[in-house]
Amino acid sequence: MPSSTVENYLKQILVESIQAESSEVAMGKVAECLQVTPGTATTMMKSLEKKGWLKYRPRKGVMLTSAGRKVGMNMLRRHRLLETFLVETLGLDWGEIHDEAEELEHAISEKVLEKLDEFLGRPSHDPHGDPIPTKRGTMPKASNRSLLDCVEGDCVRIESIQDQGRKFLQFARKNKLVPGKRIEIIRHDEIADSIELKVEQKTILNLGSKTAEKIVIRS
Repeated sequence: MPSSTVENYLKQILVESIQAESSEVAMGKVAECLQVTPGTATTMMKSLEKKGWLKYRPRKGVMLTSAGRKVGMNMLRRHRLLETFLVETLGLDWGEIHDEAEELEHAISEKVLEKLDEFLGRPSHDPHGDPIPTKRGTMPKASNRSLLDCVEGDCVRIESIQDQGRKFLQFARKNKLVPGKRIEIIRHDEIADSIELKVEQKTILNLGSKTAEKIVIRS
C-alpha cells in the first residue's frame, strides 16, 4: 500500500493533468501544487517511477501509469465524497472542508467509503462543483471554460470553483458565486482587465481576471 505522502502526490498529479487536459504534468507545477522545492519533487518522482506509479522525464514532466492513475482516482474520490459529507451532513462551511478531507481521506476504509457514497445518494459532484469519480474510476468530463471566456450578453451557469483556499471560497459564497448559480455578463473589458456581471438578475459584481479565471462555467 502506498504511503499517505505518495497518495497525495499521485492525487495532485492526476488533478493537474485533468485540469490541463494533458497526460503529462510539468515538474514545476508538481512542486508548486505540493508546496515543495523542485529538488524534493524530483527526488520523489524518481522514487515513484521505480515503484511503477509514474513515468518521469528529467526537466520535462511526469505521466501517471495505469496503476498510479488508479490510486490517484481513488484518493480523489475519497476526498470529494468526504467534502460532500462534511458540508451536507455535518454542516461545515465549504471554506473549511478541504483541509479536513485531506486528513480523513487516508484513514477511511473502502467499506466505509462505499457506505458513505450510498448514504449520500451517490452524488456526481462535490460542494465546489467538481465531479466525483465513480468506484470504477470514471468521472464526468468537467468544463474547461471560465468567466474569462465569456463575452458581453452571455448567460451562463457556474459549474465549479477552482481555488480551494478558505479566503477565496468565503469570498465566493459571500457574493453568491457558487455552483449552480446563473450569471449574466454585462461587460468584459479586456483593457481594464475586469468583468462586470449580474448574479441571478440581482447582484452586480466587478471581478478582475485572476478571480474570473477561477470560476468555471457552462452555457
